[in-house]
Amino acid sequence: MSTTDIRNMEKTLLSDSWYTLNKFSFELKDKNGQWQHQEREAYDRGNGATILLYNTEKKTVVLTRQFRLPTYVNGNHDGMLIESCAGLLDQDNPKECIKRETHEETGFHVESVTKIFEAYMSPGSVTEMLYFFVAQYSDHMKVSDGGGLEHEQENIEVLELDFQLACSMMDSGEIKDGKTIMLLQYVKLKGLL
Repeated sequence: MSTTDIRNMEKTLLSDSWYTLNKFSFELKDKNGQWQHQEREAYDRGNGATILLYNTEKKTVVLTRQFRLPTYVNGNHDGMLIESCAGLLDQDNPKECIKRETHEETGFHVESVTKIFEAYMSPGSVTEMLYFFVAQYSDHMKVSDGGGLEHEQENIEVLELDFQLACSMMDSGEIKDGKTIMLLQYVKLKGLL
């Protein structure tokens, strides 16, 4: 499929309260060469980055726990979610963004981060591309308590967990955030811990 397989695109703004929600009407050429009229909504919140900090000596990882309204309204009883550190790029490149977010959310100052891949996390409705990173950490890199920024209304708990415990929490469903599962699986598959 190419851009020549899409025509008559019209965009209507539905909401710009938090980020933007747009409705798109367009025609899409199907595999038989026929044009189909379709309508879809897309939520645009910008792109983001996420990271898993890991310690090879202690065999631990650093995760966060915070309230996530969408999970609460979808049946997560208290709305709390265990996640890898993450944030929106804003005007930064992914590497600078994730260093900043790591410091703000976890209190660790990391300089050396490794990009491992990028992925669309919910391509049926959200435009966001997420850039995935890993980085080794040690206790001396802890420069603050973390917890996020007060003016962004972040109330983040920092968790340092044994890697095997984190994997068992993933298996039991206690960790159910997609980006975090992908990062834990990456570390496991690559034998980093």
